[in-house]
Amino acid sequence: MDLGIAGKRAVVCAASKGLGRGCAMALAEAGAHLVINARGAEALEDTAEAIRAAHGVDVTAVAADITTEEGRAKVLDAAGDTDILVNNAGGPPPGMWQDWDREDFIKALDGNMLAPIAMIQALVPGMMDRGWGRVVNITSQSVKAPIPVLGLSNSARAGLTGFVAGTSRQVAGSGVTINNLLPGIHATDRAKALDEGVSKQQGISTDEAKAQRCKTIPAGRYGTAEEFGAACAFLCSTHAGFIVGQNLLLDGGGVNATL
Repeated sequence: MDLGIAGKRAVVCAASKGLGRGCAMALAEAGAHLVINARGAEALEDTAEAIRAAHGVDVTAVAADITTEEGRAKVLDAAGDTDILVNNAGGPPPGMWQDWDREDFIKALDGNMLAPIAMIQALVPGMMDRGWGRVVNITSQSVKAPIPVLGLSNSARAGLTGFVAGTSRQVAGSGVTINNLLPGIHATDRAKALDEGVSKQQGISTDEAKAQRCKTIPAGRYGTAEEFGAACAFLCSTHAGFIVGQNLLLDGGGVNATL
């Protein structure tokens, strides 16, 4: 399927690895030119080179912390007339409710709520002026089914979801859509770290820990960055103009919910 975005310009945050890289690759395959961002310069440039080699699109790599004003300024300076924005950032650490103080919550909000909102506020006005735009926020399945040990993430991502719910309806008439992708467990470095943690806690191998987790997923496996990227690219396509303010689960059926 031709997604209709060849020649469009996309900003993809946290794109050097995992789901962000999957989204960047899929957008590049559809012909979009990219500004990609991550904190680690070496891994980011490796990804940029891989995308250029595979798809022949223009790729600008900006090594910066998107959760800071300085980092966002660097990305926005390179963004130009952006047509597509994919917001993404790593989640805060797990813990128990009594472990966190105000500063922990502020840091979580900066990373997973306020930073993506700032990027939306910076880039969506230009999209509206040009009459077309797409924003996809990578959040978490915890928005639909909160994960007890991820209270910081639950809180911040729920706040972003509320912002998107209202804002998406305000900008849709200008040809701009904003939607959220909610990943479950995918075969990324994050999943590997989680499996290693279970392995140490339970005294089992990482393969056993993975198999144990796969049993909780109806699809019986972890998702892949490639299929996640394909879903992102579709939401960014010309075919998705009537999808507004939605929260799409990509979790292999892990969240047992009707709505």
